[in-house]
Amino acid sequence: MTSYLALTYPGVLLAVFAEQLCLPIPSVIFLMAAGALSARGEMRTSIIILMGVSGCLVADGLWFWFGRRWGSQTLRLVCRFSADPRTCSKNAREQFRRYGLALLCVAKFFPGLNLVMPPLAAAEGASLASFFPLDILGGLLWSGFYVGLGYVFYRQVDVAIRLVEHFGKALGIGIGVPLCLFVGWRGLALVRIIRRLRLRRVSPQLLARKLKSNSRIAVLDLLDFEAEGNSPNPGAIPGALRVEPSRLRKSPHITVPHGVDIVLYSSSGSDTVAARAAEGLKRVGIDNVWVLQGGLEAWRQQGLPVAQFPEVDQVAAERVGVHLPTL
Repeated sequence: MTSYLALTYPGVLLAVFAEQLCLPIPSVIFLMAAGALSARGEMRTSIIILMGVSGCLVADGLWFWFGRRWGSQTLRLVCRFSADPRTCSKNAREQFRRYGLALLCVAKFFPGLNLVMPPLAAAEGASLASFFPLDILGGLLWSGFYVGLGYVFYRQVDVAIRLVEHFGKALGIGIGVPLCLFVGWRGLALVRIIRRLRLRRVSPQLLARKLKSNSRIAVLDLLDFEAEGNSPNPGAIPGALRVEPSRLRKSPHITVPHGVDIVLYSSSGSDTVAARAAEGLKRVGIDNVWVLQGGLEAWRQQGLPVAQFPEVDQVAAERVGVHLPTL
Protein backbone atom coordinates (compact mmCIF):
# COMPACT_ATOMS: atom_id res chain seq x y z
CA MET A 1 0.00 0.00 0.00
CA THR A 2 2.91 2.38 0.42
CA SER A 3 2.98 2.95 -3.34
CA TYR A 4 0.05 5.33 -3.06
CA LEU A 5 0.43 6.57 0.47
CA ALA A 6 -0.02 10.30 0.00
CA LEU A 7 -1.89 10.76 3.27
CA THR A 8 -0.07 12.30 6.24
CA TYR A 9 -1.07 13.47 9.70
CA PRO A 10 -0.87 17.17 8.73
CA GLY A 11 -3.00 16.31 5.70
CA VAL A 12 -5.73 14.96 7.96
CA LEU A 13 -5.49 18.03 10.19
CA LEU A 14 -5.72 20.47 7.26
CA ALA A 15 -8.60 18.57 5.61
CA VAL A 16 -10.69 18.62 8.78
CA PHE A 17 -9.82 22.24 9.50
CA ALA A 18 -10.75 23.30 5.95
CA GLU A 19 -14.10 21.53 5.99
CA GLN A 20 -15.00 23.06 9.35
CA LEU A 21 -14.37 26.47 7.75
CA CYS A 22 -17.04 25.72 5.08
CA LEU A 23 -14.56 24.78 2.34
CA PRO A 24 -15.65 21.92 0.02
CA ILE A 25 -13.19 19.37 1.44
CA PRO A 26 -14.54 15.83 2.14
CA SER A 27 -12.57 15.33 5.34
CA VAL A 28 -14.58 12.20 6.19
CA ILE A 29 -12.78 10.44 3.32
CA PHE A 30 -9.44 11.49 4.79
CA LEU A 31 -10.40 10.15 8.22
CA MET A 32 -11.63 6.82 6.83
CA ALA A 33 -8.59 6.42 4.62
CA ALA A 34 -6.30 7.16 7.58
CA GLY A 35 -8.25 4.64 9.66
CA ALA A 36 -7.70 1.99 6.98
CA LEU A 37 -3.99 2.73 6.93
CA SER A 38 -3.85 2.48 10.71
CA ALA A 39 -5.39 -1.00 10.45
CA ARG A 40 -2.43 -1.93 8.27
CA GLY A 41 0.01 -0.47 10.76
CA GLU A 42 1.04 2.41 8.52
CA MET A 43 -0.45 5.17 10.69
CA ARG A 44 -1.30 5.45 14.38
CA THR A 45 -4.98 5.62 15.27
CA SER A 46 -4.49 7.86 18.30
CA ILE A 47 -2.56 10.48 16.30
CA ILE A 48 -5.15 10.43 13.50
CA ILE A 49 -7.95 11.11 15.97
CA LEU A 50 -5.86 13.79 17.66
CA MET A 51 -5.40 15.51 14.28
CA GLY A 52 -9.14 15.31 13.63
CA VAL A 53 -10.06 16.75 17.01
CA SER A 54 -7.42 19.48 16.65
CA GLY A 55 -8.74 20.52 13.24
CA CYS A 56 -12.27 20.73 14.61
CA LEU A 57 -11.16 22.63 17.69
CA VAL A 58 -9.15 25.26 15.83
CA ALA A 59 -11.89 25.93 13.27
CA ASP A 60 -14.65 25.94 15.87
CA GLY A 61 -12.57 28.23 18.04
CA LEU A 62 -12.37 30.71 15.17
CA TRP A 63 -16.11 30.53 14.57
CA PHE A 64 -16.70 30.96 18.30
CA TRP A 65 -14.51 34.05 18.35
CA PHE A 66 -16.33 35.47 15.32
CA GLY A 67 -19.65 34.76 17.01
CA ARG A 68 -18.50 36.46 20.23
CA ARG A 69 -17.21 39.51 18.35
CA TRP A 70 -19.93 39.97 15.72
CA GLY A 71 -22.80 38.04 17.24
CA SER A 72 -25.67 37.07 15.00
CA GLN A 73 -23.95 38.58 11.95
CA THR A 74 -21.60 35.59 11.96
CA LEU A 75 -24.55 33.22 12.28
CA ARG A 76 -26.20 34.86 9.28
CA LEU A 77 -22.97 34.49 7.30
CA VAL A 78 -22.75 30.78 8.07
CA CYS A 79 -26.42 30.26 7.22
CA ARG A 80 -25.82 31.68 3.75
CA PHE A 81 -24.11 28.37 2.92
CA SER A 82 -27.40 26.54 3.48
CA ALA A 83 -30.25 26.15 1.00
CA ASP A 84 -32.66 28.14 3.18
CA PRO A 85 -30.79 30.71 5.31
CA ARG A 86 -33.84 31.84 7.32
CA THR A 87 -34.91 28.30 8.21
CA CYS A 88 -31.30 27.41 9.04
CA SER A 89 -31.03 30.17 11.62
CA LYS A 90 -34.48 29.58 13.05
CA ASN A 91 -34.07 25.80 13.40
CA ALA A 92 -30.62 26.14 14.92
CA ARG A 93 -31.88 28.55 17.58
CA GLU A 94 -34.83 26.30 18.38
CA GLN A 95 -32.56 23.28 18.77
CA PHE A 96 -30.11 25.25 20.89
CA ARG A 97 -32.84 26.49 23.23
CA ARG A 98 -34.14 22.94 23.55
CA TYR A 99 -30.89 21.03 24.09
CA GLY A 100 -28.32 23.70 24.92
CA LEU A 101 -24.58 23.17 24.55
CA ALA A 102 -25.05 19.40 24.66
CA LEU A 103 -25.75 19.65 20.92
CA LEU A 104 -22.01 20.13 20.42
CA CYS A 105 -21.53 16.44 21.15
CA VAL A 106 -23.48 15.37 18.06
CA ALA A 107 -23.56 18.50 15.88
CA LYS A 108 -20.71 17.36 13.63
CA PHE A 109 -22.80 14.45 12.40
CA PHE A 110 -25.29 16.98 10.97
CA PRO A 111 -23.57 19.23 8.38
CA GLY A 112 -25.85 22.25 8.72
CA LEU A 113 -25.95 22.18 12.50
CA ASN A 114 -22.21 21.61 12.66
CA LEU A 115 -21.37 24.97 11.07
CA VAL A 116 -23.96 26.95 12.99
CA MET A 117 -23.33 25.73 16.53
CA PRO A 118 -19.99 27.44 17.39
CA PRO A 119 -21.03 31.01 16.45
CA LEU A 120 -24.52 30.42 17.83
CA ALA A 121 -23.13 29.26 21.19
CA ALA A 122 -20.94 32.37 21.34
CA ALA A 123 -23.80 34.67 20.34
CA GLU A 124 -25.96 33.11 23.06
CA GLY A 125 -23.33 33.93 25.67
CA ALA A 126 -21.73 30.52 26.28
CA SER A 127 -18.36 30.67 28.04
CA LEU A 128 -15.15 29.19 26.71
CA ALA A 129 -14.96 26.93 29.76
CA SER A 130 -18.30 25.35 28.90
CA PHE A 131 -17.86 25.40 25.10
CA PHE A 132 -14.48 23.78 24.55
CA PRO A 133 -14.91 20.58 26.63
CA LEU A 134 -18.14 19.72 24.81
CA ASP A 135 -16.66 20.72 21.46
CA ILE A 136 -13.64 18.48 22.11
CA LEU A 137 -15.99 15.62 23.00
CA GLY A 138 -17.99 16.19 19.82
CA GLY A 139 -14.83 16.27 17.70
CA LEU A 140 -13.59 13.12 19.41
CA LEU A 141 -16.83 11.22 18.75
CA TRP A 142 -17.00 12.38 15.14
CA SER A 143 -13.34 11.74 14.31
CA GLY A 144 -13.29 8.45 16.18
CA PHE A 145 -16.41 7.22 14.40
CA TYR A 146 -15.06 7.72 10.88
CA VAL A 147 -11.54 6.59 11.73
CA GLY A 148 -13.14 3.51 13.29
CA LEU A 149 -15.14 2.83 10.13
CA GLY A 150 -11.98 2.95 8.08
CA TYR A 151 -10.18 0.71 10.57
CA VAL A 152 -12.91 -1.95 10.62
CA PHE A 153 -13.61 -1.93 6.88
CA TYR A 154 -10.07 -1.29 5.76
CA ARG A 155 -10.31 -3.88 2.99
CA GLN A 156 -13.23 -2.00 1.44
CA VAL A 157 -11.78 1.53 1.57
CA ASP A 158 -8.92 1.21 -0.89
CA VAL A 159 -10.91 3.48 -3.16
CA ALA A 160 -11.01 6.10 -0.40
CA ILE A 161 -7.25 5.98 -0.11
CA ARG A 162 -6.87 6.44 -3.86
CA LEU A 163 -9.33 9.34 -3.75
CA VAL A 164 -7.24 10.99 -1.04
CA GLU A 165 -4.07 10.48 -3.07
CA HIS A 166 -5.54 12.23 -6.09
CA PHE A 167 -7.80 14.63 -4.25
CA GLY A 168 -5.59 17.68 -4.63
CA LYS A 169 -5.65 17.44 -8.41
CA ALA A 170 -9.36 16.54 -8.49
CA LEU A 171 -10.24 19.47 -6.24
CA GLY A 172 -8.34 21.95 -8.37
CA ILE A 173 -9.63 20.70 -11.71
CA GLY A 174 -13.01 19.13 -10.98
CA ILE A 175 -14.21 21.22 -8.06
CA GLY A 176 -12.08 24.30 -7.53
CA VAL A 177 -12.14 25.69 -11.07
CA PRO A 178 -15.91 25.24 -11.66
CA LEU A 179 -16.64 26.59 -8.21
CA CYS A 180 -14.52 29.70 -8.80
CA LEU A 181 -16.14 30.24 -12.19
CA PHE A 182 -19.62 29.84 -10.75
CA VAL A 183 -18.96 32.18 -7.83
CA GLY A 184 -17.39 34.73 -10.16
CA TRP A 185 -20.28 34.53 -12.61
CA ARG A 186 -22.89 34.91 -9.87
CA GLY A 187 -20.94 37.75 -8.30
CA LEU A 188 -20.72 39.65 -11.58
CA ALA A 189 -24.42 39.08 -12.25
CA LEU A 190 -25.29 40.41 -8.81
CA VAL A 191 -23.07 43.48 -9.28
CA ARG A 192 -24.71 44.22 -12.64
CA ILE A 193 -28.17 43.96 -11.15
CA ILE A 194 -27.24 46.21 -8.21
CA ARG A 195 -25.91 48.83 -10.62
CA ARG A 196 -29.04 48.60 -12.75
CA LEU A 197 -31.31 48.89 -9.73
CA ARG A 198 -29.47 52.00 -8.57
CA LEU A 199 -30.74 53.62 -11.74
CA ARG A 200 -34.24 52.29 -11.14
CA ARG A 201 -35.04 53.73 -7.76
CA VAL A 202 -38.24 55.31 -6.60
CA SER A 203 -38.30 57.80 -3.75
CA PRO A 204 -40.65 57.32 -0.79
CA GLN A 205 -42.58 60.47 -1.73
CA LEU A 206 -43.10 59.34 -5.33
CA LEU A 207 -44.19 55.87 -4.26
CA ALA A 208 -46.63 57.35 -1.77
CA ARG A 209 -48.17 59.53 -4.50
CA LYS A 210 -48.49 56.60 -6.88
CA LEU A 211 -50.15 54.45 -4.22
CA LYS A 212 -52.52 57.27 -3.34
CA SER A 213 -53.48 57.67 -7.01
CA ASN A 214 -54.25 53.91 -7.19
CA SER A 215 -51.54 53.23 -9.76
CA ARG A 216 -51.00 49.57 -10.55
CA ILE A 217 -48.05 48.91 -8.28
CA ALA A 218 -47.25 45.76 -6.35
CA VAL A 219 -45.11 46.65 -3.34
CA LEU A 220 -43.14 43.66 -2.10
CA ASP A 221 -41.87 43.78 1.47
CA LEU A 222 -38.82 41.51 1.39
CA LEU A 223 -38.98 39.80 4.74
CA ASP A 224 -35.28 39.83 5.42
CA PHE A 225 -34.09 36.25 6.00
CA GLU A 226 -31.21 37.71 8.01
CA ALA A 227 -33.60 39.10 10.63
CA GLU A 228 -33.65 37.40 13.98
CA GLY A 229 -36.68 35.33 14.85
CA ASN A 230 -37.23 37.20 18.11
CA SER A 231 -36.73 40.71 16.69
CA PRO A 232 -39.64 43.15 16.94
CA ASN A 233 -41.88 43.52 13.91
CA PRO A 234 -40.55 46.52 11.91
CA GLY A 235 -43.94 47.30 10.39
CA ALA A 236 -44.73 47.58 6.69
CA ILE A 237 -45.83 50.00 4.00
CA PRO A 238 -49.64 49.92 3.83
CA GLY A 239 -50.80 47.55 1.09
CA ALA A 240 -47.44 45.76 0.77
CA LEU A 241 -47.10 42.00 0.43
CA ARG A 242 -44.46 40.43 2.62
CA VAL A 243 -42.46 37.90 0.61
CA GLU A 244 -39.34 35.99 1.55
CA PRO A 245 -36.62 36.58 -1.07
CA SER A 246 -36.00 32.83 -1.35
CA ARG A 247 -39.55 32.35 -2.65
CA LEU A 248 -38.87 34.76 -5.50
CA ARG A 249 -35.54 33.11 -6.33
CA LYS A 250 -36.70 29.50 -6.28
CA SER A 251 -40.18 29.44 -7.77
CA PRO A 252 -40.91 29.84 -11.49
CA HIS A 253 -44.63 30.33 -10.81
CA ILE A 254 -44.82 34.10 -10.70
CA THR A 255 -47.27 36.07 -12.81
CA VAL A 256 -47.29 39.86 -13.16
CA PRO A 257 -49.86 41.43 -15.54
CA HIS A 258 -48.74 43.90 -18.17
CA GLY A 259 -48.61 47.44 -16.85
CA VAL A 260 -47.98 46.49 -13.21
CA ASP A 261 -44.75 47.74 -11.69
CA ILE A 262 -42.99 45.85 -8.91
CA VAL A 263 -41.43 47.89 -6.10
CA LEU A 264 -39.10 46.06 -3.75
CA TYR A 265 -38.00 47.19 -0.32
CA SER A 266 -36.45 45.70 2.80
CA SER A 267 -36.35 46.94 6.34
CA SER A 268 -32.64 47.75 5.98
CA GLY A 269 -32.72 49.15 2.46
CA SER A 270 -30.09 46.60 1.46
CA ASP A 271 -29.20 46.59 -2.24
CA THR A 272 -28.02 42.99 -2.01
CA VAL A 273 -31.34 41.62 -0.76
CA ALA A 274 -33.28 43.59 -3.38
CA ALA A 275 -30.83 42.63 -6.14
CA ARG A 276 -31.13 38.92 -5.40
CA ALA A 277 -34.93 39.19 -5.43
CA ALA A 278 -34.83 41.17 -8.68
CA GLU A 279 -32.55 38.52 -10.16
CA GLY A 280 -35.13 35.85 -9.34
CA LEU A 281 -37.88 37.91 -10.98
CA LYS A 282 -35.77 38.60 -14.05
CA ARG A 283 -35.12 34.87 -14.39
CA VAL A 284 -38.83 34.29 -14.98
CA GLY A 285 -39.15 37.20 -17.39
CA ILE A 286 -40.24 40.03 -15.05
CA ASP A 287 -38.14 43.12 -15.65
CA ASN A 288 -40.36 46.02 -14.57
CA VAL A 289 -38.80 46.08 -11.12
CA TRP A 290 -37.99 49.15 -9.02
CA VAL A 291 -36.39 49.59 -5.61
CA LEU A 292 -37.59 51.90 -2.86
CA GLN A 293 -34.73 54.26 -2.11
CA GLY A 294 -33.63 53.83 1.51
CA GLY A 295 -36.10 51.04 2.21
CA LEU A 296 -38.62 51.10 5.01
CA GLU A 297 -36.41 53.27 7.19
CA ALA A 298 -36.41 56.10 4.61
CA TRP A 299 -40.19 55.74 4.23
CA ARG A 300 -40.59 56.07 7.98
CA GLN A 301 -38.24 59.06 8.20
CA GLN A 302 -40.41 60.93 5.69
CA GLY A 303 -43.33 60.68 8.10
CA LEU A 304 -45.29 58.41 5.74
CA PRO A 305 -47.80 55.94 7.22
CA VAL A 306 -46.56 52.57 8.42
CA ALA A 307 -48.87 49.63 9.03
CA GLN A 308 -48.23 47.34 11.96
CA PHE A 309 -48.40 44.30 9.66
CA PRO A 310 -48.31 43.82 5.88
CA GLU A 311 -51.53 43.12 4.04
CA VAL A 312 -52.79 39.56 3.63
CA ASP A 313 -50.91 38.15 0.64
CA GLN A 314 -53.93 36.95 -1.31
CA VAL A 315 -55.83 40.23 -0.89
CA ALA A 316 -52.92 42.46 -1.91
CA ALA A 317 -51.94 40.19 -4.82
CA GLU A 318 -55.45 39.95 -6.23
CA ARG A 319 -55.84 43.72 -6.12
CA VAL A 320 -53.18 44.15 -8.82
CA GLY A 321 -53.50 40.70 -10.41
CA VAL A 322 -50.13 39.40 -9.26
CA HIS A 323 -49.67 35.69 -8.57
CA LEU A 324 -46.83 34.86 -6.20
CA PRO A 325 -45.50 31.45 -5.15
CA THR A 326 -46.87 30.00 -1.95
CA LEU A 327 -44.67 28.69 0.84
